[in-house]
This record gives sequence, C-alpha cells and structure tokens, in this order.
Amino acid sequence: MSSETLAVMKPVPRITIHAFCEQPGTGSAIQRAGEDRRLAKAHLTVHMGGIPAAIEQYQQAATPNLIMVETRSTGQELFSQLGALAEVCDAGTKVVVVGQMNDVSLYREMIRQGVNEYLVAPLHPMGVIEAISRLYVDPDAPPIGRTIAFIGAKGGTGSSTIAHNVGWCISTGMDEDVIITDLDLPFGTAGLDFNQDPAQGIADALTAPERLDDVLLDRLLVKCTDRLSLFAAPAVLDRDFEMDGDSCESVLDIVREGVPCVVVDLPHVWAPWTKKVLLSADEIVITATPDLASLRNAKNILDMTRHARPNDNSAHIVINQVGMPKRPEIPVKDFAEAVGTEATLVLPFNPGLFGTAANNGQMIEELDPKGKTTEGLRFLARQLCGREVRASKPAKSSMFSFLSRKG
Repeated sequence: MSSETLAVMKPVPRITIHAFCEQPGTGSAIQRAGEDRRLAKAHLTVHMGGIPAAIEQYQQAATPNLIMVETRSTGQELFSQLGALAEVCDAGTKVVVVGQMNDVSLYREMIRQGVNEYLVAPLHPMGVIEAISRLYVDPDAPPIGRTIAFIGAKGGTGSSTIAHNVGWCISTGMDEDVIITDLDLPFGTAGLDFNQDPAQGIADALTAPERLDDVLLDRLLVKCTDRLSLFAAPAVLDRDFEMDGDSCESVLDIVREGVPCVVVDLPHVWAPWTKKVLLSADEIVITATPDLASLRNAKNILDMTRHARPNDNSAHIVINQVGMPKRPEIPVKDFAEAVGTEATLVLPFNPGLFGTAANNGQMIEELDPKGKTTEGLRFLARQLCGREVRASKPAKSSMFSFLSRKG
C-alpha cells in the first residue's frame, strides 16, 4: 500500500486493540499509530510483557478485537506460546505478532497456525496503521475520495476563492470529478462564485445526516459542469445553525464515497467541529495575506496540525494579495522563516481579475486561461493531488518560481 493510498484509505472501524510489547520502542511506535487520525475510532492500549502477559490477562478477561504481541522467542518456544495464547482467545479475535526475524518460512508457518499478520521490528507508526487497515478495511470496497480542507488564517484572505478555483482546476485539468462543500452556512460564497442559487444544499444534510444516502445526495448537489458539483451553503440568516463535528464527519464520509476529490471550504471560525474537519482532511491549505495577524494565525494553525498529524503531509501555505499598493507587507521570505515553511504558492494582488470573476460568477481559468494566476492555481492543484494538471500551455519553471518564491 503506497503512502498516497494510505493517506486516503477508509478509517479503521470502532475496534478495541491491546498491544503487549517487550521493547519500549515497539510500544512507542504502536502508541503513536493509535494517535493517528486513521485510527481515531479505535481504542488502543499498550502493555508490556509480551505474549506471557497477554496469556495471563486473558485467562480471566474477554479478548479484544485485535491483539498485538511482541516476542523475541523463536522456534518451538514461540509456537508453544502462540498455542497457549490461542487457547485463551475468543472467537473472532485477530492476532498480530511482532518479531525479530525477517523470515518467509516463519511468516508462512504463523499464518498457517492462525496468526493474522507478522511484522518485523523495529516498527514505524505508518507500518502499524497499514497492517491494521489490511485486517479491517475491505480491499474490494470502492475507493474513497481525497479531502482537501481550505481555511483562512484570518477573514478576508481569499481562502474560499482559492478553494473554489483549485476545485475547478482539478476538475478541468485532471478530468476528475470534484464536489466543493461550503461549510460557511450563513455566509458561504460557493453559490455566488459559480453563479448558482440552489434551493437546497449542505444544511439539509447536516440537520439529518442519518438520512443522507446517494439518492438524497444527488438531489442536494448542484451540478456546475460534467465534472464539478457544489454542496452549497444556504447563505441566509433566518435560520440558526448548530454545527456538530460528528454530523460533519458523517456527511463528508458519504460525499467522499462518490467522487475522487472533495474540496472542503471551511469558514474562519474556530470551534470543535472546525478543528475536527480540518484534522481529518487528507490535505490542508492555509491561505494568508502578508501581514502580522495572518502570520501569527497561520503559524498557530500550522503548528497545531503538525503536532496532531505527525504522519501526514504538512499543511500548505498560500500567501495571497501580495503587492497591494501602499500597504506595508511582511516580505514573503520573512513570512516563510517565521512560520517555519516555504509557501507552496504566492499570488500577487490582482483586484481586477478576481473582482471581475467574482462579479460574473466565473472562475479565474475561464477569464484568463493562460495567465500567471491560473498557472499558479494549477500548480497548487497538482501539489495537492500529486498528479499532473493539463494546462493550456506548458508552464515555465520561472513562472512558478515567481509565484511560489517571490513577492
């Protein structure tokens, strides 16, 4: 399973996992795996003592869904311990053994005797996640779409505009189906940006997520092109919206089962549901402007996501509206040094282009298909999806160098 496949795999279901380790390093790796977003629903505990400790515990207690045991034993001693463990295991419990020998014949004999998986120490958290996923995620199940969450470092950075245009570029440049979900229920602009006025949308799904299925989803989506659909916000103030993290997760899980790419447009609101949606995304884009408030907030979001998602790509930084006349700005190089990462994309201030697109309900690529801004948005789309974007004209490296390095 490649790292890209692992990034977008279905999360492991709500299972209980007990690990019995002999070495602290193994326990640490398994514990870090348990903190990963892909195992967020699983309940994992780590014990020391290896197979003997597991046998002793389950003589008086029911076994969990999955037992992971580390052993330094070999030969007959190892298989005698595994036999004793099997005697105290309940039906349906799966067993993963962590050993020291990278031996094909040993692996085959373990599988023949009922062990579900064999891993060789030292472990890496991603290897643990992959092994558990193989046991509980159906390999024949349809793939799920990649989620890309966009959030502004502060209000007015243009995060929604970037999200909508990148979604458009993915759908046109990669011939990939995309759904843009607008989670700014009272003030969302996805409908305006695409010149749509849907009567229904994502609010209807969030109020009753248990009712959402493929049929209802098709009714609630607004089709903009053959490849691009909107899950639009109502953008009205006559209703109060109580957002819930679990409801958002349920709705997005159903949405991503139907398309390869889901763009999530998050409002500039910090709440438990915002944080949950952000941290569960496959890729994160933080849009900032070159000022002190954006720098502080972008760094805070970046540091938080790095800490909470150690096995994922770092969030991408987009610095927007660079070069606004008469406005003091933090130089792009200084901004990057302060937040601790280079900007993936730097977009120059271009009020005429963006204003015309917004007022006409058009995308930047429609207005200026060969312009530098369009090439920059395609570049960002490629970075987020790890695929080549079909551009109307080959992009020169100096063009991206200008957009992503200079202000």
